[in-house]
Amino acid sequence: MVALAHVLWIGGPPGAGKTSVALRIARRYGLRWYGADTRTWEHRDRALGAHHAAARRWEALTPRRRWDESTPQEMLAMSLHDVRGPMVLADLRALPRSPLVIAEGSTLPAWALSSGIAERSRAVWLLPTPAFQRAALAPRELGPGPTALYLMLTETISREAREHGARTLTVNGSGDVFASVSELFAAALALGPCASALDERRALLREANEAVAAQVRGYFARPWADGDASAVVREFLCECGEPRCVADVALAVGALSSGPVLAPGHG
Repeated sequence: MVALAHVLWIGGPPGAGKTSVALRIARRYGLRWYGADTRTWEHRDRALGAHHAAARRWEALTPRRRWDESTPQEMLAMSLHDVRGPMVLADLRALPRSPLVIAEGSTLPAWALSSGIAERSRAVWLLPTPAFQRAALAPRELGPGPTALYLMLTETISREAREHGARTLTVNGSGDVFASVSELFAAALALGPCASALDERRALLREANEAVAAQVRGYFARPWADGDASAVVREFLCECGEPRCVADVALAVGALSSGPVLAPGHG
């Protein structure tokens, strides 16, 4: 039996649209969303606790030195791409098996497919064309260092997908990626289990929003980070729980505890 057969996998490099597609599927069908990016600082702390040299070096460097004085190879090592794969699997094993989990992120390990941990028919790696990726990443206003890292991650993740036999989907801006991925996962979604009760769906949306907030708090908890996490504004999911709802709400992290996140007119 496949160990994580209850997980749907969306891998791929930064700028492929993984999070947008995964969240939309989670909201439509009532799945638990796991975004690997929301575990970044937790994973870094685990690596530091294990005395991982690249993790310690990254924390010791100033932001300028990280990005301006490191080679792309050094940045890739400090990104912990290889180290975080087993951590992702540990996170997924710790989640409830119902409802289905939809996991996405650049650190999802493609070797989970070839090792039999993941079900191949329940996985897809989104591979953006260079033009699509540039357009997707442009709003982030990345400097030369992060750009070099992302290009190396794209090459690395694409190679890993090929080596481990992952099903891939080219993302070029044409076509409906949400519809294409939903179709690939149609059999799994039909089997479920998926959350149908409104209270359960709302609880899953709140869990997703809390994960985003935890990521922000984790960043500002670093000794080198300046600023107030509670004042940071992020896009949070509307928690109305309606399957067709795709609304997001811009909200300060500190306001998340005030009550359900609801778009105007939703309740």
